[in-house]
Parts: sequence; structure tokens; C-alpha cells
Amino acid sequence: MPPWGVPTRVSTVPPSVSDDAPAGLGRAVLAIGADAGLAAVGIAGAEPFTDTRTVLESRRRDGLHGGMQFTYRNPARATEPDRILAGARSLVVGALGYLRTETGDEPSSPEAPRGVVARYARHDHYADLRDALARIADHLVAEGWRARVVVDDNALVDRAAAERAGLGWIGRNSLFLLPGIGSWCVLGSVVTDAPLDPTPPVGPSAPAEGCGSCRRCVAACPTGALVADGVLDARRCLAWLVQAPGTFPVAFRTALGDRIYGCDDCQQACPVNRVGERRHPPPPPEPDSRPDVDLLTLLGASDDELLAAHGRWYIAARDPRYLRRNALVALGNVGDAGDPSTVATLARYAAGADELLAEHARWAAGCLGLGAAAGGSGPA
Repeated sequence: MPPWGVPTRVSTVPPSVSDDAPAGLGRAVLAIGADAGLAAVGIAGAEPFTDTRTVLESRRRDGLHGGMQFTYRNPARATEPDRILAGARSLVVGALGYLRTETGDEPSSPEAPRGVVARYARHDHYADLRDALARIADHLVAEGWRARVVVDDNALVDRAAAERAGLGWIGRNSLFLLPGIGSWCVLGSVVTDAPLDPTPPVGPSAPAEGCGSCRRCVAACPTGALVADGVLDARRCLAWLVQAPGTFPVAFRTALGDRIYGCDDCQQACPVNRVGERRHPPPPPEPDSRPDVDLLTLLGASDDELLAAHGRWYIAARDPRYLRRNALVALGNVGDAGDPSTVATLARYAAGADELLAEHARWAAGCLGLGAAAGGSGPA
């Protein structure tokens, strides 16, 4: 059965519960999550995720993590909720949708070269998710239980928790899919010692099982990073490579296109997301939403200015040079060789003392056909 045929759960409340205190508390936290704006909320047991730990360790041994740390840093810790909260018995898992319309996304200076930002990073959606889950945690604490909110943290495997809580399934593109909604969501949990009744599973349990024969995400990936059902090779994934330290791989620089942070291609191709958008028209973007960045402005900014503007993004070692590195690659792909500001910017970086940035600037200049005028060396 294709994913768009999986029914959407009508209610977030378990279909059959008793009137005892844990059941009543479970109904209450589910209602609080829905009222807080979560697209889906469910409850799972806090037993160790042993199968997920095995997968993480295997992929790390095979190098598929590409140096990514997050839950790969310590699979044992990330798969044992009891390490987050001693005596943990339940997880309240929430998904917050972040898809917004493109209204108002037009750049203020259309002629300037722009670097595109992935949808999840255009606004601090994790902060909104954290606030929503905090309301659940506060209620649990008020009822005499302990609770800790875990969002965008390497302490817990979010997708595995969401799957156990019955929110959906993992798609062929390795992202988590909410039935009838899609993957445009961020995930987080409340770890608690409250004994809550788990919500029932929804949809397929095996990665890509609900995707049927659809392989649109695989075809859409610009670098071939989706190497098996539900398996991503981070060494080829643009969303990771823009965050990774060191040199941006030459083989994938052209594929980066105009991206400056993240990549949405596999999500944009997914039929579940398209159906979800029709069923649930997205709201307008938040006032602070930033769909793109002026590349020349970024390359002319100081470290402090870059961290002030983009500090909530993951930046390797908190070093703004990696934002500049990404911007130079994007400029080589979308810049205008006839623009004096572009030529001057590339020439300045190509002659700079930072060899990492100088090499990327020379590559960009070569892509634009600027040659020695801007230190260009041409694509390798």
C-alpha cells in the first residue's frame, strides 16, 4: 500500500483506556499536546531502543555517518531513555509541522546572488516544539511526576521514539512520515517516570514499507545519498555536508547549487508531502522566516555578525568560516561573472590567508570563467 493510502489517526487518544489515574493522565497529556499545536502526539514505553542501537553502530562502522556525531557519537546513551531520566517509564513524543507557504519569500534584492535555506532552518521551529512539549512536562510535574524535555539533542533517537509512539513510519528517504501529513515536521519527546498507557502503532513498521514502489525521493536526491531503503549515506548528503567541517567535497560542489544550509529535495519529491499539503494547507511564514541569504552580504560580514544572524544553525566548531565556505561554493554556482562585487569578493578570498576559503574561492571563480582576474583555477 502506498503511504498516501495509510489512514490518518482520527484521535490522539487511545481507543480503549480504563478510568485509572495513569490512563487519565495519558489522555490529559495528549490533549495538552494537541492544544499546543502539535501535528501529532503519542506515548511510548521508555525501554531501550536496542534494535536502533545496533543499526547506529553498524552504520558508524560502515562509515555511513560521514563523521556526523549526534546520536552516532554515543549510540548506547542515545538509545537508553533511562540515561536521560533515571527511572524513566514513558515517552510523550510530539511532532510539530514546519511547512509554510512561500508567500512573502521573494528576495528583497532579486538581482543579488542568493543562498537558499532549508525550510526547517528558516525559523527556530525547535524552540516552538520545545515550548509545546514544556507544557506537557509542566503538567506531569504538577501531577507529582518527573519529566524532562528532549529536543534536537543527541540524547535520544527521535525517529525511533516517534515510531514506537505510533506517530507514523520511516520513509525510503530515511525521514519520518506522519500519515496523511508527511515529513515536514520536527520531533521531540518528554521523558517521564509517569506510567502512561502507550498509544497504538499507526501504519507500517519497517523502513520504506509504506512507500510501496515509489522511489521519487531516490531519483530526486542530487548526490545519490539514498543508498538503500531508509538508509542515508551522510558522506553524500548535502544537508550534512554543509554542516561538516573541512573542505566541501569537490565532487558535490556543483550539486550544491544555490543552497547555503540544508536540502529539501527528497521531501519536495515525496507524494505524501504533496497530499499532506493539499489536505492541510500550510500557514503563512513567520515574521522572522529567512528563506534565503544574500551571499555577498554574508561573505562581507564579520564573525560576530554571522553568529548573531545564523548562530542557531549547527556550525562546525562554531566557526563562521564554514558558512563562508558554503557561500563561496553557492556563489560559484549562481554568481554573475559580470558583477564587479562578485569578482572583487572572490578575488579577495582567493588571495586571503585562509587556504580553506581561498581554495573554495578559486574554485568558484573558475566556475564563473573569471580565471586569473579573480584567482580562478576552474572546477577540479
